[in-house]
Amino acid sequence: MKFIPTLIPDVFLIEPKVFQDERGFFLESYQKKRFKEAGIDADFVQDNHSKSCQGVLRGLHYQIKQPQGKLVRVIVGEIFDVAVDIRKNSRTFGKWVGDHLSAENKKMLWVPEGFAHGIYVTSPQAEVLYKSTDYYAPEWERTIAWNDPAINIQWPTKGERPMLSPKDEVGKLLSEAELFE
Repeated sequence: MKFIPTLIPDVFLIEPKVFQDERGFFLESYQKKRFKEAGIDADFVQDNHSKSCQGVLRGLHYQIKQPQGKLVRVIVGEIFDVAVDIRKNSRTFGKWVGDHLSAENKKMLWVPEGFAHGIYVTSPQAEVLYKSTDYYAPEWERTIAWNDPAINIQWPTKGERPMLSPKDEVGKLLSEAELFE
């Protein structure tokens, strides 16, 4: 398993070792010891599975209390996965990193606590699995606008407006949002 640092030091792109032959493939998507050796000492408490169609954008989500670290991977299709640093005292505050995760490339993204997270579906459909370090708490969930010019995420929308949920339609600007210290 390779842990590849991104431009934001706490976020990692993870490439599992894939054993593949004519029968199919096997990979280890998580091993506590290897993650700890890479500096990710996470205690996962919940697994989530979502399915979305092409053009759907989910995010930028976070929980202001009970923050969640997320280990994200795709089992069907492809997404553009984004993490935004919303820790006010961080040297990378307001910066983002993103990468294409797919069933084909089997990459994973580690999004630590203190980050907003979003995905954009680039294939006809995508199924995403992610482990989280705390339980979903809707009363603490917050949304930052996917198109906040202060963050300036380069979503691969090809100029088309993404499909958004009602809560994502009214996401706050970074300058107005509740943030982490």
